Amino acid sequence: MCAIALVCGAGYAAWDSRHGGSAAALDGGMTATTAPADHVDGDAVTGPSDAPTSGGSTSSTPSPSETPTPTHTTTAPPKVPKSGSGTFSTAKASGDASGHGRIRRYKVEVEGGIDLSSSAAAHEIAQILADPRGWTADGRDGFQLVSSGYADFVIKIATPDTVDAICGSAGLLTHGEVNCDVGATVVVNLKRWMLGSPEFDGPITEYRALIINHEVGHRIGHGHEGCPAPGKLAPVMMQQIKGLHGCVANAWPYDSKGRYIQGPPAA
Repeated sequence: MCAIALVCGAGYAAWDSRHGGSAAALDGGMTATTAPADHVDGDAVTGPSDAPTSGGSTSSTPSPSETPTPTHTTTAPPKVPKSGSGTFSTAKASGDASGHGRIRRYKVEVEGGIDLSSSAAAHEIAQILADPRGWTADGRDGFQLVSSGYADFVIKIATPDTVDAICGSAGLLTHGEVNCDVGATVVVNLKRWMLGSPEFDGPITEYRALIINHEVGHRIGHGHEGCPAPGKLAPVMMQQIKGLHGCVANAWPYDSKGRYIQGPPAA
């Protein structure tokens, strides 16, 4: 996730509020004491041009069978602003409850001054939490996206500077790189949301699933887990940002057959 070296090299922050305690924990391995329930968890590239052959009598115009090598391009990574407005807008999006047992209501908020649709982000998060490989597979937990009224928790997507300010207020050091969980708020670093992590070999949508699943896993009572064995899927509660230790990167708490992907307890 923690959602999942950094999340790029530093570890993303996750706050384990499962017992409503007062210890704040950074997924990079740091701990701090804080007030109730706070928890840290290119340019276009072109191929070589066709050069004229040597020998004065040879034409430099290619024949139909000697057409130039096609130009190959790569997409530049998105630019992530270091800071935003510091204020947030709540996504005007809601949905049906997914899962069973306790249904936790949540809102999604996005910082102003960044090029990210709060509604699109909210719907993406809702799809992650409703996925059959997600936490609803335990048969005890469910989630519902709301835009108003009571919410059990809020997911904020913010620029690195704002993440540092929010997390720092709880004594959690995120260094402009990682996420954290403070009180009833999951704070997602826009840098990780947009760029992912070099430790995670997969599409950005899967990495976002790791972030959300790891952080929400803490909220429903799950602690960190380690790699079960080389070649096995990494548990979503493993700090994959600190390295996979032989495991295979994974964004989901359950596999496609409904089996929990578990590792040994870890600090």
